[in-house]
Amino acid sequence: MYILMISVLFTLVVSMLVMMVASLLSKKVVVDREKSSPFECGFDPKGSARLPFSLRFFLVAVIFLIFDVEITLLMPLAYIISLTNIFTWLFAGLMFLLILLVGLYYEWLKGALEWNE
Repeated sequence: MYILMISVLFTLVVSMLVMMVASLLSKKVVVDREKSSPFECGFDPKGSARLPFSLRFFLVAVIFLIFDVEITLLMPLAYIISLTNIFTWLFAGLMFLLILLVGLYYEWLKGALEWNE
């Protein structure tokens, strides 16, 4: 029992020492003004933080999220194929895809997918 406690204690001490040495050796000495600024994505750090974004960006982001959630909702269809008959499974999957395709066609007609305007 004591040997187990001593080996666990030794392992913890050695791992802590290795982590502390690695932390000390990995510190960068050179401080870059651009890297330490709060904005690293092309914004001027001295300018206003409330720059207006295009509404089209947010619309495309919402469309992406909708179709991303659509993929996660289609995943259970592959699981339940063995639990239900093929006609019900096919009908449910096709209706779900049809509703999403109609939504995509509506967005296309409204011009939400056009970037050159």
